[in-house]
Amino acid sequence: MKTYPFSAIVGHDQLRLALILCAVRPEVGGVLIRGEKGTAKSTAVRGLAALLSTADGSADARLVELPIGATEDRVVGSLDLQRVLRDGEHAFSPGLLARAHGGVLYVDEVNLLPDHLVDLLLDAAAMGRVHVERDGISHSHEARFVLIGTMNPEEGELRPQLLDRFGLTVDVHASRDVDVRSQVVRQRMDYEADPDAFAQRYAADDAELARRIASARRLVGGVTLPDKELRRIAALCAAFDVDGMRADLVIARTAVAHAAWCGRDTVGEDDIRVAAELALPHRRRRDPFDDPGIDPGQLDAALAAADPDLAGPPDDPDPEPDPPGAGQGMNDAEPQLNSSRPQTSRPSASPSATFRTRALTVPGVGAGAPGRRSRARNATGAAVAATEDDTAGYGLHLFATVLAAAGRAEGAGRLRLGPGDVRRAVREGREGNLVIFVVDASGSMAARDRMAAVSGATLSLLRDAYQRRDKVAVITFRGQDAQLLLPPTASAHIAARRLSRFDTGGQTPLAEGLLAARELVVREKVRDRSRRALVVVLTDGRANAGRDPLGRSGSAAALIVAEGAAAVVVDCETSYVRLGLAQQLAAQLGAPSVRLEHLRADHLTYVVRSAA
Repeated sequence: MKTYPFSAIVGHDQLRLALILCAVRPEVGGVLIRGEKGTAKSTAVRGLAALLSTADGSADARLVELPIGATEDRVVGSLDLQRVLRDGEHAFSPGLLARAHGGVLYVDEVNLLPDHLVDLLLDAAAMGRVHVERDGISHSHEARFVLIGTMNPEEGELRPQLLDRFGLTVDVHASRDVDVRSQVVRQRMDYEADPDAFAQRYAADDAELARRIASARRLVGGVTLPDKELRRIAALCAAFDVDGMRADLVIARTAVAHAAWCGRDTVGEDDIRVAAELALPHRRRRDPFDDPGIDPGQLDAALAAADPDLAGPPDDPDPEPDPPGAGQGMNDAEPQLNSSRPQTSRPSASPSATFRTRALTVPGVGAGAPGRRSRARNATGAAVAATEDDTAGYGLHLFATVLAAAGRAEGAGRLRLGPGDVRRAVREGREGNLVIFVVDASGSMAARDRMAAVSGATLSLLRDAYQRRDKVAVITFRGQDAQLLLPPTASAHIAARRLSRFDTGGQTPLAEGLLAARELVVREKVRDRSRRALVVVLTDGRANAGRDPLGRSGSAAALIVAEGAAAVVVDCETSYVRLGLAQQLAAQLGAPSVRLEHLRADHLTYVVRSAA
């Protein structure tokens, strides 16, 4: 089937321009495309690869897709074991980066790719070469490609350090304009009805784009960046207070590429503005809770202030932002809770300042997705043993395999590998977990200062979960019911917005909150059996509605324990005379109880302990 033509894509002008500029000058560092599902992210990438196959007459340009489950050997290459054992030679077997040379390397859902693989990709894209030092061999080869990653922010964010390594980023959204949406559907249906005829309709437009890309590639080396415009770039990056010098370099390279794309031999202010719109938004996010994007008015003001011909220091284009989610009501669509008595509902207090928390871990050794919380045996850990079981382990354990073959060999001579000699590596590292926050939002917790502290602590735990590559969910309970405030997600930004403001007041149905957590654990097991759950309950332990959470037979706490979920109770009681109810709940859950004021990293000494 013919690839959907690049020139047939409706809208998404900024996305198409970013892809073209990286094709003109791959040193820009690639493009990260962020957007909801169904916004033509993959379609645009594949269309670009088709263009590059004709630009400069490069018929061998290709699109290489890197699967999420790829190993490091598959990405960078490894020792060719067959030739080693057959011929006694050290030989290198190239990986996906070698195949991508001269084309496009595409990583769909790059936010779900293990961090160490993302580092490898970005380093190769920046240097244009791959250096491999492993298995007793040293190898280097060219790997010049256009790196493109796509992601849905609802499924999780890239760490800021990795986000910064992408040259450009574009946020794409489905248009709300009826005419545009109608045109998108019509185009797609025409393509599906007859892909060849549809592609032929746009062949001339694609050919013209390919010609322009080839022309810009030839011109880009001769484009001049005047000192005046270079100082404008430096002043602009300083005004936005971006970290490091990568932003300056990316804007300079992108501005040069844009000038070449427009057929100019000198960079001007318009080129810098376009480059800044693509290179700065994701570099202003120092925190996973920060809003992405850049305000056009702020950019215009910063460009004007950065004009070298104007006197005076530049104004700060970005005044101190409000706290995440400030002033937002997060429960507009929440149904009214039924209650046997009148109750009041009021927004929670603004969260107190976040802080660094100590690690809460799930006991035992899991086998979940790579992360940074609990011990696990997975593909990204360090080799700790070897096994003969071909259904266990991750990858070949070369040393153990050679030893097995040597132990079977009779006398001197060439080593012969048999099927029974193969050993697989048992690797142990860390996994990400499903962390379920169960937050008491009832009247017993509604004192303003106390609720602010609870919200701040929850946000602090959320930040820790983001850094440890967890999925998180939030359940609040009040009145007669519990609400799933946030379904499981890896997006810290979305979670922070939901947690910043939520309704409080009413009775305290603690058991309903625990039962909701148990139901979520059961549901998520069906989706991902290897991801273990950690239930973090923030409560003072009081319960005056619903069933008894501490009943001995079939209690809500016992049901969570029966599902194998680990737990920790954050005791939010602040009264002078302590009732110890949260500690009783912790005992029922077989979990530690941590005082709210001891949650900080410099005080907390409790971790979830194994029941074994």
